[in-house]
Amino acid sequence: MSGCIFLDRDGVLNRDNPNYTYRVRDFEILPGVPEALYFLKEAGFRLVVVTNQSGVAQRIYTHRQVHLCHIFLQQACGHVIDAFYYSPYHPSVTASLARKPGTLMFEKAIARFSLLPQACWMVGDRGRDIIPARALGITTIQVGNEIEKENQADYNAESLIDEAELNLARENKKGPFGGPISKDLFD
Repeated sequence: MSGCIFLDRDGVLNRDNPNYTYRVRDFEILPGVPEALYFLKEAGFRLVVVTNQSGVAQRIYTHRQVHLCHIFLQQACGHVIDAFYYSPYHPSVTASLARKPGTLMFEKAIARFSLLPQACWMVGDRGRDIIPARALGITTIQVGNEIEKENQADYNAESLIDEAELNLARENKKGPFGGPISKDLFD
């Protein structure tokens, strides 16, 4: 394996919903995500999702609903994700080192897969995704248009497919057909 791509879930893999995403029927995978994950996996990266799911602690939804969304995501993306770590805690209900910006979810994956942090990347859409990765020496990429100035990532990309292109270019790798990744390959 070349390394690991840590991925935030809401806002990176699926459309973020301010009222939480916990029903499969409302779980909208963002355009290009299955293709990007495929290309990153083919390039030799482990793929690990690290996500805060505070709605569990707030009793808005259950652990089971989180797992069902993850099963749906895994099936829709061709079973390329190596692991899911989620924090069900919310600071108003209970404290936890697992909740980002804490590092525990990352540390568990690093230990489980014997990863070197300097060979890893974190793709997130918020500062709370960038902070723990940076603390562990993981290179950071922030996707989306709302770039936080105080928690500036190492790189910025519009979407996960753009991040995949950046990452493969930095690793001097090509898509599975010998050229750069194209969003049109699966149309």
